[in-house]
Amino acid sequence: MNKAWALLRLASPQLPIGGYSYSQGLEMAVEQGLVSDQDSAQRWINDQLLLNLARFEAPLLLAHCTAAANADWLRLGELAGEHRASRETRELALESRQMGYSLKQLLDGLPELDTAARSLLQQHEPCLALAWALAARAWQISPSDALAAWLWGWLENQLAVLMKTLPLGQQAAQRLTSQLLPVLEQAQRQASELEPAHWGSAAFGLALASMAHERQYSRLFRS
Repeated sequence: MNKAWALLRLASPQLPIGGYSYSQGLEMAVEQGLVSDQDSAQRWINDQLLLNLARFEAPLLLAHCTAAANADWLRLGELAGEHRASRETRELALESRQMGYSLKQLLDGLPELDTAARSLLQQHEPCLALAWALAARAWQISPSDALAAWLWGWLENQLAVLMKTLPLGQQAAQRLTSQLLPVLEQAQRQASELEPAHWGSAAFGLALASMAHERQYSRLFRS
């Protein structure tokens, strides 16, 4: 079987886990005027990738996928607990829980998930990183490719948010994609090389945007 099909399946927006219901604080950044055009959007996404995701979210997810691929269930459970504890706001915690629950429900109904992985999935609270790692294991996707799929999905979702909240058309979104793909590559490389002792970020702007978004009067996204 063509390995690209499994990777496309994991990264596809058709994966029914609700990712496009969330903006990761970007909707509030638009509301506050922090993001108002293509240039400011590029700065926001660039900073999120290199100052936040590459320093913590991405290496943590990669560790999940590596532990799942190696059937290191004890380590995987510890990482899932660390991921849940790291959610800085109520919205971000609910996002991980809801998307993790949806992916868990999907995996439960598929034959590819082996018995040990299925048992672990049932033992833990819903968590997107845990479910993503087990989906990669079930579909025989390497940890590095699973991380690439996750980063691509994150970027694609951010661009979709911009097209809904800014006067940003599809051509402008594609130009942004061309500008940001090298940054995406850099984020993946940094995440792959970062030692666990150095994991961590202090994304205060994201946390503040997420908390303010909970009280935003009119909004399109859940976070």
